[in-house]
Amino acid sequence: MKFIKEAKTSSYKKTYILIFSLLFVLSGFDICDGQDDVATPPPPVAELDNCDGIFLTYALTGREKEYPHVKNVTKQAWAFKAEVSLMNVGDEELRDWKMYIGFQHREILVSADGAVPVDSEDFPAEVGNGTTIAGNPMTDLKTAIETAGDYNQMAVRVKMSGTQFGLGAGASPMPKTIKLMNDGFKCPQPGRRGSRMFVCCKKDPKVKASLKKKTKFLPRRYGDLTIAYDVLQAFHTSYYAQVTIDNNHPLGRLDHWNITWEWQKGEFINTLKGAYARIKDPSECLYGPAGRYYGDLDFSTVANCQKKPILSDLPTERAEDEKVGKVPWCCRNGTVLPPLMDKNKARSIFQLQVFKSPPDDNRTALTPPIKWHIDGVINPKYKCGPPIRVDAQEFPDPSGLTAISTAVASWQIVCNITKPKPKENRCCVSFSAFYNESAIPCNTCACGGCDDTRKCNPNASPLLLPPDALLVPFENRTLKARAWAKLKHMRVPSKLPCGDHCPVSINWHVSSDHKEGWTARITIFNWENFGFEDWFAALKFDRSFEDFQDVYSFNGTRIPGIKTLFFQGLKGLNYLAGETNGTRTKDPRVPGKQQSVVSFHKKYTKEFNVVRDAFPSKVYFNGMECALPPHRPAKGSGHKSSISIIVVIFTAFMTFLLTTDHFF
Repeated sequence: MKFIKEAKTSSYKKTYILIFSLLFVLSGFDICDGQDDVATPPPPVAELDNCDGIFLTYALTGREKEYPHVKNVTKQAWAFKAEVSLMNVGDEELRDWKMYIGFQHREILVSADGAVPVDSEDFPAEVGNGTTIAGNPMTDLKTAIETAGDYNQMAVRVKMSGTQFGLGAGASPMPKTIKLMNDGFKCPQPGRRGSRMFVCCKKDPKVKASLKKKTKFLPRRYGDLTIAYDVLQAFHTSYYAQVTIDNNHPLGRLDHWNITWEWQKGEFINTLKGAYARIKDPSECLYGPAGRYYGDLDFSTVANCQKKPILSDLPTERAEDEKVGKVPWCCRNGTVLPPLMDKNKARSIFQLQVFKSPPDDNRTALTPPIKWHIDGVINPKYKCGPPIRVDAQEFPDPSGLTAISTAVASWQIVCNITKPKPKENRCCVSFSAFYNESAIPCNTCACGGCDDTRKCNPNASPLLLPPDALLVPFENRTLKARAWAKLKHMRVPSKLPCGDHCPVSINWHVSSDHKEGWTARITIFNWENFGFEDWFAALKFDRSFEDFQDVYSFNGTRIPGIKTLFFQGLKGLNYLAGETNGTRTKDPRVPGKQQSVVSFHKKYTKEFNVVRDAFPSKVYFNGMECALPPHRPAKGSGHKSSISIIVVIFTAFMTFLLTTDHFF
């Protein structure tokens, strides 16, 4: 049997090597005026023949100078075309293939026919630091053994187009590397021939085989936030689906969530329960394929016809509505809390009826939407991957018996929290301390909003302030900032720095430092017109985490794995009010505020340094990472007199001379 299997494998290999080689030869290059034509090297037949795994290639097939034409070579844009291929020449099926391409020339990927970017939500995508692509619609690569050498099931080709920068005419810009990103595979350094790169990725012998039960589809994966797309009922022209949002991260959160995706096959949403569509416009149905296929359907009653619908959670008062409510874990005004706060509120569910269009008018033609995106008001930014087919979700049987019902088909979308880019935060932090009279305010333009730079400098450092100035809106701080700078003999630039423009700010004030411990005061300011229910703040301490003793006006919890203190309002005090008007008409607006004292001892922090160890290294509000000041209050400069130190020294010296002269 072993001999027969090897003979069959050898025969199949010869067949698909010839097919693969022919495809390489036939893959020509686009030719047009002003375009660099890249010579086609001979196909790497020898490398393919010696591969016993997954064979990857990247070929640059064309390059053309783009407008505008500039003299600076590094700034010149070039349109490029490339082709990526993956072929399974091993003896095991490859599920959910993922391939990394190490772009290095500031590439912008515009399209990828046959794949979707994993680390970008849509095209065009900036991929200059490399990107990972995943198969769509073909996600799995079968073996020659199980398909009788059917290349269409064993291999996939992805045609790409985009823009890259730098390198003059005649160059062949290639990626640093290409490799398979699936677990359990090892890829050597890729080979290169001219404008083609190739590598054979094999099973890593050091990786132990999983003892888990083998399933038809991929196992579910962990993510900060996971979305399940389960088809509950399927018909010829429609199906019912359920979308489940699960928050798994201790600091993850959503408020007033909006979720969106892109349909692939002309689908539209006929009805919704547990959510509603932001836009209800039947025109895309009427004038599209759906209008021709469903000629007698009244599209004015359809929930949504958009290719990229935007859906939101229903308010709490619609939870028992017979028509749009009555869905478990729905209708919470878009709030999804961390499981640490409330496990029951860490999930949100809604259901939809989807109508399909030809040629998918049969029960088994089920295609999930792609390009998923979810966000909230002041919450973490999530980046979602492509939908991955997983084993059908199991549900308790509706009959009430101890039976299990399964979904018709299930897909999982994994979303992870991303770090905010500079000037794209939604909250910021100011620092102050008992040993320094000046407070360090939030960074300039910490939350963006600095498009108009005629009256302020978006790149200047913020001016130091008296601590009481943090209580008033930024536009009312100018006089206080100027007066403080004059008092402290600090230079004031002619063009003042712009504000932070953050809807929420947090002040961390170190109140005391003594032999046995130290204390701080945290104040949360809400500059928005609306309030935050069930708010939380989290602070990471790299060295002082274990020394946390108590927080007096909040509930405080340690999260050991990430050295973070988790604070939330006490019962009945968990609402952070919005900004209100002052007592008098001319008074500045007053922010909503929550405050508490926090105490620490010094049992576990060796050689405690108040400047280094008493300030958090990361601060979060409702899951969003806040922008921190670039430095901390310096010690030894807080209580100095407004008189210059040079004047003091000079006066002391002259006094000494006069006194000495008197004795002479």
